[in-house]
Amino acid sequence: MATLISVVLPAHDRNGQLKECLDALLAQSFRDFEIVLVVDTSPDCPERVAEAYGMRDPRVSVLRLNAAVGIGRARNAGAARATGDYLLFLDSDHLLDEDAFAALAERLEQTGEVDVLQFGHNRFYRDKVWPGGAERVLAEAGPEVTTAAERPALLGTPPLVWDRLLRRGTVPAFPDGHYDEIPVAHAAMLAARRVAVLPRECVTIRRRHTLNPVGSPGASQFDLFEQYARSFELLAGSPDAAALWPELFTRMVRHYLFVFDLGGCVDRSERPQFFQRASEHYRGYQPEGYRRPDGREGVKFSLLSSGAYAAFEVAKLSHIARGAVTGRR
Repeated sequence: MATLISVVLPAHDRNGQLKECLDALLAQSFRDFEIVLVVDTSPDCPERVAEAYGMRDPRVSVLRLNAAVGIGRARNAGAARATGDYLLFLDSDHLLDEDAFAALAERLEQTGEVDVLQFGHNRFYRDKVWPGGAERVLAEAGPEVTTAAERPALLGTPPLVWDRLLRRGTVPAFPDGHYDEIPVAHAAMLAARRVAVLPRECVTIRRRHTLNPVGSPGASQFDLFEQYARSFELLAGSPDAAALWPELFTRMVRHYLFVFDLGGCVDRSERPQFFQRASEHYRGYQPEGYRRPDGREGVKFSLLSSGAYAAFEVAKLSHIARGAVTGRR
């Protein structure tokens, strides 16, 4: 009998969280899964930890690579080794609820075979927990099996590969560079004939933002633009492009603004260039008749669309200053 879930887990462990991630996986109440633990030659990969867990539990398979290949290629290698019906791609800073796999298995019993099963996640950082950004869309999706064309909002959720099960054999190759999961998540959703959701949080990510711990050699924050270009190229060939384009466009702009706004994410010297690239993509991919979001977010969209970098920075500083004054009160 085939394994239901294969967890593909690159063993990069820059923050010393791999043991906790593995312990949470091995503590699952549902036990029909395997872990493909991918170890490359990066100094961030603790080979002894991987070996210890491989000896501890037969469900842990250690795959050793003979070069420092980065997260994307490690995921590709792990996916090729996996034997489960569904693949889940995790990083060392993810934690799963003890009943997460049981809940996913129960949902699959209800739906039958699907191509994508998307579920909720949250984000933990500095003793605070934030919802993952897809909770409203998942709650509104309902219990029926669907497609992206029928539920365009699903394409507008954060493009992750650790908040969804992907049916083995349907997962495209991860590209090199940072943010490698973006075109993979979008390609899987666009190709899926059967999509289901589980509207509960199963995974917690323990870092500030969604960025691979280790990219390919030469990876940078600017890889974000190439990854979204890949997604739009895929969407352009879809018969449902007209209906789905606004959702992907809004997600792209929100992602660009999120990365740009996040302190320490884009180097100060590179901020004007990053903003300019984001502005070019805004104008290049904006769908006809597009309506920007309301409120402050809409102002950000407007400034980005016009390439008004200086005005954007001034507006950001003004907002920070107003927040500081409010905080002192």
